Amino acid sequence: MSLEQRVGQIIMVSSPAAGPDAAALDAMRRLHIGNVFLKGRSTAGVGAVAAVVRGIRAEATDAGTRRVGQFIATDQEGGQVQVLRGPGFSDMPTALAQGGMAPAALRAAAAGWGRELAAAGVNVNFAPVMDTVPSAAFAPQNTPIGHFQREFGYTPAAVSAHGIAFAQGMADAGLIAVPKHFPGLGRVTANTDTASGVTDTVTGRHDPFVAPFADAVEAGTPWMMLSNASYPAIDPRHDAVFSPTVIGGMLRGDLGFRGIVVSDDLCDAVQLSGVAPEQRGADFLAAGGTLALCTDQQLAPRIWAGIVARAKADPAFASTVDAAALAVLGAKDRAGLLPR
Repeated sequence: MSLEQRVGQIIMVSSPAAGPDAAALDAMRRLHIGNVFLKGRSTAGVGAVAAVVRGIRAEATDAGTRRVGQFIATDQEGGQVQVLRGPGFSDMPTALAQGGMAPAALRAAAAGWGRELAAAGVNVNFAPVMDTVPSAAFAPQNTPIGHFQREFGYTPAAVSAHGIAFAQGMADAGLIAVPKHFPGLGRVTANTDTASGVTDTVTGRHDPFVAPFADAVEAGTPWMMLSNASYPAIDPRHDAVFSPTVIGGMLRGDLGFRGIVVSDDLCDAVQLSGVAPEQRGADFLAAGGTLALCTDQQLAPRIWAGIVARAKADPAFASTVDAAALAVLGAKDRAGLLPR
């Protein structure tokens, strides 16, 4: 692979769930981006989504990605966060309601939901949310999680038990589940998607609320998604997504995680608006990340160009890019996505 193709393997670009637009197709064809996030909402059902995914998969050409298949991801948590609906897709309950189920029952239900995604051609689910909201009383103030009942419960133990059951159910169906948002969004009040300066002043490096993520690593989760918030008690200088302490020190070091570290959205997030898009993907990779998520396909060229330019200028960073690309390709090999 050329450098440009290797960079394409470590970016995930969004496409409308109803089908790729011109910007998404340009990212796949011209920029060689080899992973796609289905965004927005679709009520068209499994058959229609499967047709969309078949079209996306046809973009894995020799010229584009050397016929390496794509990770196709979406957000299928339940409740208000369920991208794909319609015939063949269940109406999933909120995570809070899922937290009222016995873990074994939740695992079985999640396996069913995962089979629906697999039938549509999706192989990565950006779920479960493993953030711990401190209390039911605080939940409405917790704009990104508690307000939408995206939490499994109000203790790390409840979140661990049900989040792992959900992830195992997805794995039973052949899906890659992605716990999020490390090291936790349960204590913030604002949403990094729509606000800047989102800060958790409480969570520390060895905080009890980190336990669900540690338990997910212990259970063998192959991916983990980072938070975009700031955690000054852990790293006063960087947002988590750009923090060597959060990624290398905590996730890789303290928790021993060896899998794919995916960013939360680097493109639309208002939290990151003070950083040029050309820097965002490169800074995330330099901090230890593996796969940069961009949910605004219009900005994907700037994320891609920034990584390519830094790799050409900095041999050490070029080695970082190569290592990330190898990690993604290794994951694709295990998922049966490499050409045979």
